[in-house]
Amino acid sequence: MAKDYVRRGRSPKKPATKKTATAKRKPWRAGLLAILLVGAFGYGLYILNNDPEPPVPVVQQSKPTPKPAAKKELPPPPEEKWQYVESLPKREIEVVAKEQEISAIPYIMQCGAYKTLDQAEARKLDIAFQGITSKIRKKEGSDWYRVVLGPYTTKRDAERDRHKLQRAKIEPCAIWKEAQ
Repeated sequence: MAKDYVRRGRSPKKPATKKTATAKRKPWRAGLLAILLVGAFGYGLYILNNDPEPPVPVVQQSKPTPKPAAKKELPPPPEEKWQYVESLPKREIEVVAKEQEISAIPYIMQCGAYKTLDQAEARKLDIAFQGITSKIRKKEGSDWYRVVLGPYTTKRDAERDRHKLQRAKIEPCAIWKEAQ
């Protein structure tokens, strides 16, 4: 004989209790309590903010006024142990800058390679807003449009422009010697 486990686990429905009616009253009480607490806090801040005026001192002739204490004099500054305090302001330092190497092959900087001419034009426009001129090159037999800056006589000039573009969030840009 087969047992019916589905009906066995169910219990009859219970009638609604009074808890739902009292649950509706609790938010009202909580709101009133919150308003009272905020009001008490505000009143406390008001009381603390309005300090009473200081009392007027009563002058009494019978008590002698105390004399102010004598100020203590500071001791003399200590003698310097080190000699660099006097020698540093008189000292001069000579700096010898390295000579820039001017290469026979100029440097170029490439700031992107794009499949469409519109993308390359957009990058060229972003670079132009930074005050730097660029060119779009397309190699024969290639589908790519390259945005190229230069030629630069020194690598330092190319690095200066690359840092300017990096600050404008135009990356990546690569520097190399131009192949001729």
